[in-house]
Amino acid sequence: MDDLRTKYLEAIAGAGDEAAIEDLRVQAVGKKGEISLKMRELGKMAPEERQVAGPALNALKDEINAALAAKKAALADAALDARLKDEWLDVTLPSRTRPAGSVHPVSQVTEEVTAIFADMGFAVAEGPQIESDWHNFDALNIPDHHPARGEMDTFYMHRAEGDNRPPHVLRTHTSPVQIRAMELRGAPLRVICPGRVYRSDYDQTHTPMFHQIEGLAIDRDISMANLKWCLEEFAAAFFEVDKIEVRFRASHFPFTEPSAEIDFRCSWEGGQLKLGEGDDWLEAGGSGMVHPKVLEAGGIDPSQWQGFAFGLGIDRLAMLKYGIPDLRAFFESDLRWLRHYGFLGLDQPTTHGGLSR
Repeated sequence: MDDLRTKYLEAIAGAGDEAAIEDLRVQAVGKKGEISLKMRELGKMAPEERQVAGPALNALKDEINAALAAKKAALADAALDARLKDEWLDVTLPSRTRPAGSVHPVSQVTEEVTAIFADMGFAVAEGPQIESDWHNFDALNIPDHHPARGEMDTFYMHRAEGDNRPPHVLRTHTSPVQIRAMELRGAPLRVICPGRVYRSDYDQTHTPMFHQIEGLAIDRDISMANLKWCLEEFAAAFFEVDKIEVRFRASHFPFTEPSAEIDFRCSWEGGQLKLGEGDDWLEAGGSGMVHPKVLEAGGIDPSQWQGFAFGLGIDRLAMLKYGIPDLRAFFESDLRWLRHYGFLGLDQPTTHGGLSR
């Protein structure tokens, strides 16, 4: 045993790389190694000899294994030292300066939402921000007496005296884009409509101009179940969690029937919002099955086709995801705010590469 100890300790000390260490391990303590073969001979020994040889062989095996591990660690340390010398960096040099501009949170979230729905097969549809009264209200089954048509809520374009043309408005939602998409593309149809909208309101959570994204899917057998799945998949992907439960609450919108408010399961534990867990619910938007009159206005036969629609606030989604407390700050052009909440221009959000960096 003394000869084996001397032989392998000297060989281990002189090993130059991890491959040599592995060869020595196999020769010494592998299944057919010298020390392993000696241990197999214990069964042939007399009990008195075995009591002496057994502990001695185990101690030798432990010593050889410890020497192998120590040498392997020393070789790894030496390799790391050499790598650090080759890859040396002077940390006193100035860092790369951040680009002067940045992507606004509204633009970032619009790109994130678009990337998610693109993976579900939704195309992007756009339309004018100055809309006809017909596209903005009549085609969406909003009656003349509806409060949304009042000047306290809607910005109407000025008309000269004697001008008998139909009135135009700054669109109050992106739903008119859905009408235009139906007129242009027909059915089946699957689009999202992001963009600016305008309403006469201004406080911490409302501004006269804000951003919405609406979705529309039309097919022969589409249902509220398809709508709920679509919203659950979107919410989980956008907030980058495994799953978010979506709840529907019965509501009323002129352009959908049945209609439902969208709620996301959340928790406010410790004053911090966490989506996808807890016992509370966060209101997120509106949805429902497209009203037959809206389909007719878009030139689609409601006896053959049906569909769902939903609407979400882009600014609100940005506030929830990135912890922005005041909606008004989005539009105040404060460079300090933009530097803090802005995103690098080259970090394009994708569902496979990550939405937010």
